[in-house]
Amino acid sequence: MRSIGGVLELVDYMEKYSPNAWMLNYSNPAAIVAEATRRLRPNAKILNICDMPIGIEGRMAQIVGLKDRKQMRVRYYGLNHFGWWTSIEDLAGNDLMPKLREYVAKYGYVPPSNDPHTEASWNDTFAKAKDVQALDPQTMPNTYLKYYLFPDYVVAHSNPERTRANEVMDHREKNVFSACRAIIAAGKSTAGDLEIDEHASYIVDLATAIAFNTQERMLLIVPNNGAIHNFDADAMVEIPCLVGHNGPEPLTVGDIPHFQKGLMSQQVAVEKLVVDAWEQRSYHKLWQAITLSKTVPSASVAKAILDDLIAANKDYWPELH
Repeated sequence: MRSIGGVLELVDYMEKYSPNAWMLNYSNPAAIVAEATRRLRPNAKILNICDMPIGIEGRMAQIVGLKDRKQMRVRYYGLNHFGWWTSIEDLAGNDLMPKLREYVAKYGYVPPSNDPHTEASWNDTFAKAKDVQALDPQTMPNTYLKYYLFPDYVVAHSNPERTRANEVMDHREKNVFSACRAIIAAGKSTAGDLEIDEHASYIVDLATAIAFNTQERMLLIVPNNGAIHNFDADAMVEIPCLVGHNGPEPLTVGDIPHFQKGLMSQQVAVEKLVVDAWEQRSYHKLWQAITLSKTVPSASVAKAILDDLIAANKDYWPELH
């Protein structure tokens, strides 16, 4: 509700002043923003991306002993923060799934040489992937599925006095700002301890693919349009695409199992209802969206959450009726 208006404003500026440009959209929540732009700015040239699958693929590469994720070729489908890998091979065509299944079933996505600087909440999320993967052992899951499939676990292991935001402010924010101050003081980028991570490199890869027509295979959030045969045609899905001058060319997924289809249908309905709520300024549509989320146990809890959110965001949300 906070992001939609701002992103639409940026799209309008782009189309007015640079109509041939592409917008590389990293804004969150990516799925809802993607649905809003699909519906409300249907002719805009937008590529919606997320680095979470790429970060997980980096860990997979470590687990199987490869240099990096670019030494793997994957098949994946789902929604943003809500998907599954169905095939992972090295560039020689060797199947890496058996080794990954065996490892993830024991340790999740925590690689043998885990980065000691990884924040505690992320370590827990990567480790919990073993329980998420147990629900469908033939696939590899996106880590965010823990919030939808194990909400009781998440609540039990949460501390209202120290949230994820506190962790970011105490750790990542301090490290990044300190490095930036060092760079400014020295007048050169080598002075600060900043590294280009997957978040930064992925968007460069995407821009390169468009500019130089590389046809690189990338995971993007695109209209389904039949790529997943037995799923909503207008749903924004996250699937492999070939990227070049003309944008993304989605690869066919085919039919998906009932388990994944059921979860995805429910989550897509949530995302569409949020955009309905923004477009119609509707309190009830947003209440329905929160009620439908698998992270919320009841309509009464959903209403309490919504009322708290309205109070906290009164300066940023449109007025709801």
